[in-house]
Amino acid sequence: MRYISTRGDAPELAFEDVLLAGLAADGGLYTPVAYPRLEREAIAALAGLPFAQASANIIAPFVGEAFSGSALGELTRGAYAGFRHAAVAPLTQIDDNLFVLELFHGPTLAFKDVAMQLLGRMMNEALARRGLRATIVGATSGDTGAAAIEAFRGLDRVDVFILYPHERVSNVQRRQMTTIADDNIHTIALTGSFDDAQAILKALFRDQRFREEVGLAGVNSINWARVVAQTVYYFTSAVALGGPLRAASFAVPTGNFGDILAGFVAKRMGLPIDRLLIATNANDILARVLASGAYELRAVTPTLSPSMDIQISSNFERLLFDMLGRDPAQIRALMGSLDQSRRFSLAPETLAAIRAEFDACSSNDEETTAEIVRTFRASGYVLDPHGATGVRAARRRLAEDPATPVVALATAHPAKFPDAIEAAIGRRPPLPEHLAPILEARERFSVLDNDVATVAAFIRARARAARGTA
Repeated sequence: MRYISTRGDAPELAFEDVLLAGLAADGGLYTPVAYPRLEREAIAALAGLPFAQASANIIAPFVGEAFSGSALGELTRGAYAGFRHAAVAPLTQIDDNLFVLELFHGPTLAFKDVAMQLLGRMMNEALARRGLRATIVGATSGDTGAAAIEAFRGLDRVDVFILYPHERVSNVQRRQMTTIADDNIHTIALTGSFDDAQAILKALFRDQRFREEVGLAGVNSINWARVVAQTVYYFTSAVALGGPLRAASFAVPTGNFGDILAGFVAKRMGLPIDRLLIATNANDILARVLASGAYELRAVTPTLSPSMDIQISSNFERLLFDMLGRDPAQIRALMGSLDQSRRFSLAPETLAAIRAEFDACSSNDEETTAEIVRTFRASGYVLDPHGATGVRAARRRLAEDPATPVVALATAHPAKFPDAIEAAIGRRPPLPEHLAPILEARERFSVLDNDVATVAAFIRARARAARGTA
């Protein structure tokens, strides 16, 4: 399996190189030359398999020679051994043909753990094989940072620097990042939004000298391995509901577009998916582009679902690449327009192609809270503010097509957002016992200005790869 950049000016790479590179040198995102196809028999054979085995089977075509079958199986078993539910990603029914896919049973209570626990193991093994160190820099709107820190903490070959928007994540989300005492973990509170943090991350990756000096690697969903790992729960949940003989739709709380892109990839691999439902909060750029064809940046609005407080959905570039016939010149033109004028417009045929696959539903804070209340009163199930946007989108789809099951992705545990839950239903969800100590632990973080040079200097001074430490 070989990988190409969406912008066409970076070298074609194998999986292990893409794993370690993260973002392409031309600023584009790596994507497979072609998506592998799983036959219906292979999809049906996933029924009843442990999640780790299903993961190894689905991911195998993407990794090529990077990991043998036995090595990949060992990595997936290790990645999911510590999840608090044996099924890893269990389904719960909350209404007629409406199911919640619980993706919060990992160590940091968010869906990012599903991919990050595997990514950490893959990267550590690849670095050890090459005798290298890496400096991982990530931007987070709340959950990616904690998941990356948990996956890489204490590893000798990796230093981790996580940028998050200062005072724009929940108390629990922040403490999951700032109370980790391992020496290889560095948490940066950036005086700006997540989009600002993501812009700095991309600028660092485009600086080839800095990239080589510190051995820069990325773990955001710009890293293709993250997307691949997330395709797995689309397969396992669809099979549990009768796939491949029966199609299902998926409602996905969406910020950076990585999680729902994984569903799109699963469909390209042969999984029968009816509709992919983009669920957004008030930061509704994806709903707006589906409505009008205009991708136009606005100011980020703080909401009850902070992990979705994003305007620049990086993985949307991968979708556009496919929808534009994999023409990198058109991608360069669109992204150039975004950089220069903060907007671009899609041609009618491109918009029609996207609408053929996706629907979108935006929810403001009042609507999100109302869905938390409705679901709790009807079923006793407690949704977090992100999952509530997905369930609301799912209900709207079921009103149009009640016969096709809809799976709404619950991307975070409600205990990560106790204030929002208490305000909605009058109950404060407790943190699982293994995380309770973070509420009292000492925090460690550095507040930095929203400036590329400032962040680069901070990283350069602390990254062991930059100092040549053996």
